[in-house]
Amino acid sequence: MKTTGENSGSANLLPAVLIDFDDTAAEQNVAELLLKRFGDSTWPDVRLRFRAGEINLKEYQEITFRDILADQVTMQDYVKSHANLRPYFKELREYCLAHDIPMAIVSQGLDFYIRALLDGEGFPQIPVYSVNTRFTPRGITYEYRHTRPGQEARGNSKGLVVDRYRESGHYVFYVGDGISDFEAAGRTDVLFAHRTLAEECVRQGIPFQPFTDFSVVLQALEEYVGNGHRPGAPAAPGDGPAGSSGNRGESQP
Repeated sequence: MKTTGENSGSANLLPAVLIDFDDTAAEQNVAELLLKRFGDSTWPDVRLRFRAGEINLKEYQEITFRDILADQVTMQDYVKSHANLRPYFKELREYCLAHDIPMAIVSQGLDFYIRALLDGEGFPQIPVYSVNTRFTPRGITYEYRHTRPGQEARGNSKGLVVDRYRESGHYVFYVGDGISDFEAAGRTDVLFAHRTLAEECVRQGIPFQPFTDFSVVLQALEEYVGNGHRPGAPAAPGDGPAGSSGNRGESQP
């Protein structure tokens, strides 16, 4: 089992599973699915600016969803009928529940569409660390509860969430696919990567396991527990002042 973080090898650490959402937990990029269906004609140009490094992900999302041509319920219904979770997500979730292992979504995406797919597929209790949104007559408002001090303009930090879990005594299994996951990649204990994240890890020499579906994550977690490492009882400690999104049924760092 390849590891990256300092916690590696301790039999006393409780496992936790943290998973990116778009193109990882979900087989689709759900944000782009919505923009293609409901976004105005300028959103592809904004995406080009983002990919060229002219704006960051926070700016890209706020600009493209600013003029979205649908309400919250319409978009959530569309997600439920056009997106799906990657194979073996259910089996991984059931294993985590059976062994009291925290499992959460860690995303720089928007909570309303993440929650729609999780709820629609029967997983309303999974905690979600993402951008908190509120639909108002003037449009969508955004709240970033997981930012690093002095870096609020960059939006939520996935690495910060990983740090919180590790600091509370967890051995973190992290699954991701993109550049937004790279900060977390070098801080986690076991990394599963595909697509752009895997390519970047190869370039920078960060160890990872290839990921196509959640069967490989489940196998690694079973191996970790089977080798005498402690399953996750208790769950992660409660929220700090920053708060979290989708805290239903499980406590979080």
